[in-house]
Amino acid sequence: MPRPLVPFSQYVLKLHSRCDLACDHCYVYEHADTSWRGKPRAAPEAVLARTAERIAEHARAHGLTAVHVVLHGGEPLLAGRAAVGRAAELLRAALPAGCALDLRIHTNGVQLDESWCDLFASHGIRVGISLDGDRVANDRHRRFADGRSSHGRVLAAVALLRRPEYRDLYAGLLCTVDVENDPVAVVDALVALEPPRIDFLLPHATWDQPPKRPAGMGETPYADWLLAAHGRWTELGRPVPVRTFDSIHRTLRGRSSLTESLGLDPSDLVVVDTDGSFEQADSLKTAYDGAPATGFDVFAHALDEVARHPGMVARQSGLAGLAEQCRACPVVRSCGGGLYAHRYRGDGTGFLNPSVYCGDLLRLITTVRDRTAPATAVPAQQARELTETQWEELAEGYGAESTVRALAAAQLGLTRRLVAAVGAGSPGWELLGSLDERDGAALDAVLAHPYARAWAVRRLREEPGADPDALAGLAAAAALRAGRAFELPLPVRDGAVHLPTLGRVLVVDADAEETVLTGDAEGFTVAGVRVGPDTPGDARWQPVRRVALAGGWTPALEDTDPQRDSHQWPVAGRLDDEEWPAWAGALREAWELIGRDLPGYAPGLRAGLSTITPLRSGPEGRDVSAAARQAFGAVGIARPGTAPILALLLVHEFQHVKLGAVLDFHDLFDRAEARLFHAPWRPDPRPLEGLFQGTYAHLAVTEFWATRVLAYDGLAGGPAEHARVQLATWRGHTARAVEVLAGSGALTALGTRFAEGMAAAVEPWLAVPVGPAAEAAARAESERNLAAFRARAASGVGAG
Repeated sequence: MPRPLVPFSQYVLKLHSRCDLACDHCYVYEHADTSWRGKPRAAPEAVLARTAERIAEHARAHGLTAVHVVLHGGEPLLAGRAAVGRAAELLRAALPAGCALDLRIHTNGVQLDESWCDLFASHGIRVGISLDGDRVANDRHRRFADGRSSHGRVLAAVALLRRPEYRDLYAGLLCTVDVENDPVAVVDALVALEPPRIDFLLPHATWDQPPKRPAGMGETPYADWLLAAHGRWTELGRPVPVRTFDSIHRTLRGRSSLTESLGLDPSDLVVVDTDGSFEQADSLKTAYDGAPATGFDVFAHALDEVARHPGMVARQSGLAGLAEQCRACPVVRSCGGGLYAHRYRGDGTGFLNPSVYCGDLLRLITTVRDRTAPATAVPAQQARELTETQWEELAEGYGAESTVRALAAAQLGLTRRLVAAVGAGSPGWELLGSLDERDGAALDAVLAHPYARAWAVRRLREEPGADPDALAGLAAAAALRAGRAFELPLPVRDGAVHLPTLGRVLVVDADAEETVLTGDAEGFTVAGVRVGPDTPGDARWQPVRRVALAGGWTPALEDTDPQRDSHQWPVAGRLDDEEWPAWAGALREAWELIGRDLPGYAPGLRAGLSTITPLRSGPEGRDVSAAARQAFGAVGIARPGTAPILALLLVHEFQHVKLGAVLDFHDLFDRAEARLFHAPWRPDPRPLEGLFQGTYAHLAVTEFWATRVLAYDGLAGGPAEHARVQLATWRGHTARAVEVLAGSGALTALGTRFAEGMAAAVEPWLAVPVGPAAEAAARAESERNLAAFRARAASGVGAG
C-alpha cells in the first residue's frame, strides 16, 4: 500500500455530537453543514475500539513516536465518565511500544467537577477550556439555550484546574475573536486565569458567508483587534504563550507554525465522528453541507486510504496548493493562505482563493514583524537550540561542528525569508515553490550559498547590481541539483548565464539579455552549450571548483558568482590554470596546519565555511581578507605568500562569520548604543559592534601566534622573534579590548557572558614568555594607537 504524503499524527475523536450550550458562533451547529443531525449522539464502544486499532495500525506502519488525540464533540463530557475513561483505556492499550499518547479533551467546562478531574488525572487527560474573555465578552455568544450566562460555570471549572492537585491537567484556553469585544479586557481576563497557553481563533467564515465587519471599524478590524491584544500581551511581559502570536514569530523566522491556520506546514489531522466516519477538519463545516466528508470510516478503511483522499492531499500541498495571489505574497510563508476553510467560495473556485481574512492577516503579520524585528534578539525557541556547552564554546571563540551547524540552520531560515520577501512573483518563483514542496534538500543547498542571501539583501535595499531576475538562476540551480526536467528563461548578465553553486555559461551573443535553459535528469542545455556527464567539455562552461581537503571538507573556490563582490576588497577574476592549483595547494597546507595547531577552530570551519572567494592583492601586494555580514559561510582572501598566513586569515575571518550569525538573532549589547570606543589595534574610535567583532576575531589571531611561538621555542631571531612580537601585541590588544567591552555598561547578560568567555580564552596565552624585546615592541604600538585615538576623540573625528 502506498505511503501517504504525510502520516496522520493528530486526531480529533468525537465522543458526543450534541452540546449543552447554544453558542451562536459554533461551526458545528450554526454553519452550512447539517450532518450532525444524522449522527449518533454518543460514539459506541465499537467505534472507540476500532478507532484505537486504526490509530495504532497507522503508528506502526509509519514508525510514529507519538500521536495526539483530542476528545471532542459537541460537548464530550455529555458522553459520560465511563465512555471517556474507556476511550482513554482503548487508545493507550492499542498503541505500539515506543509510541507515546498525548491525550486531551476540549470542553466548554460547564459540567466539569472534581470527579471529572479525578478521572482525567487517572487517565492522563489534559483539559482545554473554551472561554471568550471576561463576562461581557463570553456572554456575547457562549450562553445556554435559555439565554443564561455560562461564564460563572466556566470560571469555576478553570478554578478547579488551577488547584495544585489538578494543575498538571490544565492545557489552556481557547478564545474566539469578536471585534466588538474589548481586546485589552479579554487579554487581561484570560491572563488572570494563568493558563499554560491561550489560543485566539478567528470566527469561521467564507467568501459566501463573510465575517462581520462593523461600520466604523476600518478595513481590517480583525487585525486591529489582534494587534491590540498583541500589544497588551507584550506590555504584560508575554506572561503566557499565545499560539497565534508565537506562530507568527516562528514562521517569520523560517520555523514551523503551531497552528493549521498559519504557515505552510502540511496538515496531519483527521477527525473521527461518533458514527466512526473519517472526516476532514471540523472547520470545513462552515463551507458547505458535507464539506468535511471523506466517504471513509474506521470499520472499512485504513488511515493510509484517508490520507490519499483529494481533500486531505489538498491540505498537505503547501505553497503549490495556494491561489496565485497567495503564492506571490511576501508573507505567504507566515500566512500560509490562512485556514483552509476560510478560502472557500461557491463560484466554482472552491478553496483556491485567498483567505476571506486576507487583508487582516497581511496587516497582522507585517505589523508584528515590524514591531518585533528591530528589538528582538532571538525567539526563545531558537535560544534553546544552543546548549549551555555550545554557548560556552562560542563565548571562548570556538564552536564544535554541531554548534556551527545550528548557526547555519538559523542563517538558512533567514535567507529563506529574505528570498521570499524579494522574489515573490519573479521569474522562477513558481519553480522555486515547487522545489520547496518536493525537493527541499536541493533548494536548501542553493539557498545556503552565501551569496544567495547577499543578493536578497541587496534587492531588499534596492542596491545597484541586485538583478531582480536573478531568482531564476537560483531556481534553475536547485532544479538541476534535484534532477528535475524543466525549461526556464534566464537572464544574461556580463555576457554569462549564472547558476549559483554550479557555475556560469559564457554567452557568445554579447547583446543577449535572456536565454532559455532546458534541464533534465542528465544535465542542461543553455545558449548552445550542453553540460552533462556524457557530453564533451565546452570552454564556455565554467563550473564552480571545489578543493577536496582532509576530513571531508570541500570548500568552493568561488570565482563565478556575480554577488561575490560583497566583501570590502575587489574580487579576483576566474582563476587560470596556474592560479587554481596554487590556491588548492595552499589550502591543503593551511588546513593541515589548522588541524594540527588550531584544533579548536577546525570543526567549526569544516561545518560552516563553504566558500572561499579569491580577492585581488591589496596595495603593494599586502595581504587582505574580509568577511561579509550578509554572506554567512563565505570569506574573501587574496592568496598570501605562505600557508601559515592563509591559515591565520581563514580562522580570523571565520570568527567574524560566526559572530555575525550570533548577532543576527541575539543581542550581545544595546543596539542603541551610539558611543565610540577605543580598539587597541586601531588609532580611530570604533562603534561597539566593531569593537566586539574585532575582539572576537583576534582571539583566533592570538592563539595562532601563540602556537607559532611555542613551535619556535628556544630559537632566536628571524621568524621566532617576529612571532613573539605578534603574540605580545595581539594578546595585549585583545585582553585590553575585552576590558573595554566589559566596562562599557552596554552589554546584555549574554554579551557579558561572551566577554567573560573571551577573557578566559586569552588568559592562557598571557603566560607564554616572549621576552622583554617583544613586550617593549608591543607596548610601543599600543601606546601609539592609544595616543592617536585620544587625539582623534578630542578633535571629534569619528570612526574610519
